[in-house]
Amino acid sequence: MAAYPQRIEPQPGQESVWDYPRPPRLERSPKRIKVIFNGVTIADSCNAYRVLETSHPPTYYIPPEDIQKEHFQQVPAKRSFCEWKGVANYYTIIVGDKQATSAAWYYLQPNEAFAPIKNYVAVYPSRMDACYVDEELVRSQAGDFYGGWITSDIVGPFKGEVGTRGW
Repeated sequence: MAAYPQRIEPQPGQESVWDYPRPPRLERSPKRIKVIFNGVTIADSCNAYRVLETSHPPTYYIPPEDIQKEHFQQVPAKRSFCEWKGVANYYTIIVGDKQATSAAWYYLQPNEAFAPIKNYVAVYPSRMDACYVDEELVRSQAGDFYGGWITSDIVGPFKGEVGTRGW
């Protein structure tokens, strides 16, 4: 059986996803989070939360008042379950003639530890034109299942990358 990939040692000012906890931790982010789809800024916030979980880059949850709700259409039949956060509901994002099906999710009734992100919206950066943390363009976590946001201050290896065997 192959060994797990080796942890990359963080440099000053960086975080290793291998130092993130399990179960995951929810924390406020002081950074500006911006999401662009089909040339339109659909979310812009300095009041987001981020979820930190071992081996995953952070996922950002944006308050509903900081998204352009007219571009978010509920997907009634789509649900998923997270053992930590609860049942997720989904949005398809539509801007002009372009759409990203089930590209955003939210929790109507998150578990107690994640109650602050009730109705906050997370997006898959891989399905957007661009996502930014402060002014840095985000690289998306590999795989369609994961919604992590990779920036230069986060090191892995990250769950879902080639050679990680998905663990």
